[in-house]
Amino acid sequence: MILPSTYLATLSLMILTMICWGSWANTQKLSGKWRFELFYFDYSAGVLLAAVLIAFTFGTLGFDGFATTDDILKAGKRQDLYCFVGGVVFNLANMLLVAAIALAGMSVAFPIGIGLALLIGVGLNFLIEPSGNPMFLFFGAALVAVAIVFDALAYRAFAAQKLAQAIKAGVTSSTAMKVSLKGVLISLASGVLMGSFFPIVQLAAYREPGNEAGLGPYARGLIFALGVFSSTFVFNLFFMNLPVEGKPISGFDYFKGTIRQHLLGIGGGMIWCIGTLASFVAASAEGEARVGPAVSYGIGQGATMVGVLWGLLYWKEFAGAEKAVRTRLVIMFSAFLVGLVLLSLAPIFVSK
Repeated sequence: MILPSTYLATLSLMILTMICWGSWANTQKLSGKWRFELFYFDYSAGVLLAAVLIAFTFGTLGFDGFATTDDILKAGKRQDLYCFVGGVVFNLANMLLVAAIALAGMSVAFPIGIGLALLIGVGLNFLIEPSGNPMFLFFGAALVAVAIVFDALAYRAFAAQKLAQAIKAGVTSSTAMKVSLKGVLISLASGVLMGSFFPIVQLAAYREPGNEAGLGPYARGLIFALGVFSSTFVFNLFFMNLPVEGKPISGFDYFKGTIRQHLLGIGGGMIWCIGTLASFVAASAEGEARVGPAVSYGIGQGATMVGVLWGLLYWKEFAGAEKAVRTRLVIMFSAFLVGLVLLSLAPIFVSK
């Protein structure tokens, strides 16, 4: 299998993770009025497709002569279970995130949901495998928490502004504020689950008593993707019958989608999976290239800012915002950026 041999290569993988995790949601928005529940069938298929392709290319090539299939055969069933459960936990978290994006937009769902996931994930990963400078790591995570708070404040102020404008225009509706609160709450629930999946999957990398080998990153990605794909059909029964927005829908509605909508869903899943495999591989690097799972996951969650930039600059989700709202957004972005820099430096400035 192919693993990075320098810190620069590892950092490049983490940046790839950040870009992929922050960009895949555009495929959902590009699909138009296509319900997220139906979009998600294609998305999960894209995740599995990318995992298979990567596992049997990058996971099989290399000079060590150790392939993905060797990993799966030598590892214990407990490691397989960790990966599969991690995929299931992530899937529920991601479906909630997609629902939050549909309700509140990328500029809100990403900072709140993914930002909270960063705090939980970094903390849990550090407890499992301490690595990097703790001061840089946790001070960076604290700044991310500040960014989450200011993003929520910006969205609340913007929702109040829109409501006031609607009332002034004679359109009396309390829906705007209710949707805002619902989107924020779903984002928070997504963040709690999203922060848990990476540490669960990372447990599969460690050797268990009884000479059971740990799973390599490509094998973890493959089994993880199976968890994502299979659990989609279970979770979607709930979301389709008790939707967070709109009326209940039938599975037969899936066949009403256009080829473009189906391809966008598959593409979104593949983009996300590429970023995830890059994170798994970065966390598995050894020697001078080693950064550890806490740092790898933390930098990857810079996806929040990538998502916010897409929401602000391309989708214009805060168009017409007043100065107070824009100020909160600037503070949010600055805090997240500094926090991300500190997380990036954590592996370099390690106390001896």
